[in-house]
Amino acid sequence: MAAIDLKHPEGVGAVLDLVADADVLLEGFRPGVAERLGVGPGPCLARNPRLVYGRMTGFGQDGPLAPRAGHDINYIALSGALGTIGPADGPPVLPLNLLGDFGGGGALLAFGVLCVVLQARATGKGQVVDAAMVDGSAQLLAMIYSRLHQGRWTDRRGVNYLDGTAPFYGVYRCRDGQYVAVGAIEAPFFAALLERLGLAADADFVHQWDRSRWPVMRRRLAEVFAARTRDDWAAVFADADACVTPCCPCGRHRAILTTLHAAPSSPTTRESSSPPRPPGSAPPSLAGPPGPPPARRAHSAGPRRDGP
Repeated sequence: MAAIDLKHPEGVGAVLDLVADADVLLEGFRPGVAERLGVGPGPCLARNPRLVYGRMTGFGQDGPLAPRAGHDINYIALSGALGTIGPADGPPVLPLNLLGDFGGGGALLAFGVLCVVLQARATGKGQVVDAAMVDGSAQLLAMIYSRLHQGRWTDRRGVNYLDGTAPFYGVYRCRDGQYVAVGAIEAPFFAALLERLGLAADADFVHQWDRSRWPVMRRRLAEVFAARTRDDWAAVFADADACVTPCCPCGRHRAILTTLHAAPSSPTTRESSSPPRPPGSAPPSLAGPPGPPPARRAHSAGPRRDGP
């Protein structure tokens, strides 16, 4: 790993020399900074026409908010994502920094970059991939916006079936203060849920989609789940297609998955069957067997600082 001081007289040249042999360059400066420093798309693509130039901003490259500072919470607030999450009688609930930074930001940029890498390998021509977190988090709401315009979604929190209003799609507190997540939307899963809870013949649950009955259903389900611990319920539903799972704190997800015998098939717990890659070896190629590594140019030690 190396650091290059772009304000050093030789820093820009060192970056452009590296770009000449690179597949991808990623930058996360505020709009205009990379151009001002001399490492914007123009000089980089001029040095290497096959380069994929990925850039990430919060509010986009232009517009009144482009130069402003922000964080995940600000981007998802403007996109509408934050305002859709939370109870009807309370403020919006923060989904950590998952929607803006990672979902609408990092994942969107990574997808775009990989697409253009494949294109560049086929055509010899790279391009700029520009991702803004406010745009990306809005794109994650595509289904919600679609249903809103179809009249199938209400633009308020706590009144739609995916925002915790439906009794069969929500989180319930257990006797030990832990929680289980219930997502039994489809009729077979709802039937399996009721069967495991001993409510299959209960008149309160005959009409799953009768919204007038939802408050009663939710109260009844809350009472049932509160009678046993989370791990008790995990065992009850371990072999049932009822879409019920324990709500795992980050530090305990491995232990819970192992207890449920999910470890062999879980990407978060299984061990790779492939031997580890030797240090310094090339990663697997996306386009066939790897060729010889490109020749690297020598760089002045002045503007670079190697470190961990």
